Amino acid sequence: MNDTEKRQTIEALNSIMELELAGVVRYTHYSLMVYGYGRIPIVSWLKDNALEGLGHAHKAGEMVTLLGGHPSLKIGPLLETAQHDIGDILRESLELERTALAAYYNLFKMTEGRSILLEEYAREMIVLEELHLDEVNKMLRRPGDIEPFETEPVKV
Repeated sequence: MNDTEKRQTIEALNSIMELELAGVVRYTHYSLMVYGYGRIPIVSWLKDNALEGLGHAHKAGEMVTLLGGHPSLKIGPLLETAQHDIGDILRESLELERTALAAYYNLFKMTEGRSILLEEYAREMIVLEELHLDEVNKMLRRPGDIEPFETEPVKV
């Protein structure tokens, strides 16, 4: 990997770190805004996602320092739509996960054939994000629906 590729990879990893940290804040916020009979399991699921996002951000930061870069202190975009219905929260989560997945696909394309370590890291994260995207998609379906809530492919 030449210096330009290394710099671009560090930028991509820092962007991922920022997205994941924004996810931590958003999932934490969502967990505080859930009301109703199903609150406890949904809040637990949202808190687990916040912790997972923190782990993902840390992993991205470790990759930045592995390359000799400086981890970002920024955070990705935060939306406050003031929509706190469970369906609204899940649709926002779906968009958040799609954005993160696209960032990991981008990292994979950048590192493919250049760094086995980074390529495998990107692959691992793509698998995790795709599974999470599917989980949110299934939560948005009505009971008995077989068709996915959304069929639009992730743009990479």
